[in-house]
Formats: sequence, C-alpha cells, structure tokens
Amino acid sequence: MSQPQKRQLKVELPANLSATYANAVMVSQTNAEVVLDFIQILPNDPRARVQSRVIMTPTGAKAFLIALQQNLERYEQKYGTIDLPTPPASLADQLFGGIKPEDDDSDE
Repeated sequence: MSQPQKRQLKVELPANLSATYANAVMVSQTNAEVVLDFIQILPNDPRARVQSRVIMTPTGAKAFLIALQQNLERYEQKYGTIDLPTPPASLADQLFGGIKPEDDDSDE
C-alpha cells in the first residue's frame, strides 16, 4: 500500500493584510467549534475590546495548540523562559480588578 502524497501549500499574504494586536484571548467552545476571541485591554480603560474572532474545528484547534507549543518552546530556547504573572482569582478580577467604584458623596 502506497503512502498518500504530501500536499504542499503556498501561503500567500495579501498586500493589504493588517495585523491586529491583542494582549488577551477568551476561548469558548460548542460541540463542533472552538471560538477564540482576541481582546485588547488598554490601561485606564475599563473596556476589553474584541479585536478579532477566529472559529476553528476542535481538530484544527488542537493542531494549533501543538504548533503554538512548539513555537513557544523554540522561542524560550532562543530568548529564555517566558514568566507568566500570577493569574487573578477570576476573569472578572482580570478584566475589571483595576476599576475602583466611584465615591458616592450623596447623603441619602
């Protein structure tokens, strides 16, 4: 039995492709899809704005996870360990932990 021929893809980047910066990602899923919402959180802004949404099959998401892991390992071999900050207690704390309630000066 012969091996299937490997398919080679030529990846093309359009000239007008714009890059999007995200410093957070929210991951959710259904039984058929994995949804990645790439979010931008700016200092002194209580909003967390979704910049891009990518929807993948679970198989595609797992392949992406493996590729990302391999690339981060290569990065750390070249540049050193990536230290993660201590995670907040919850997503709400992460997104809104820096927001202070307004002082209520009314005497009701």
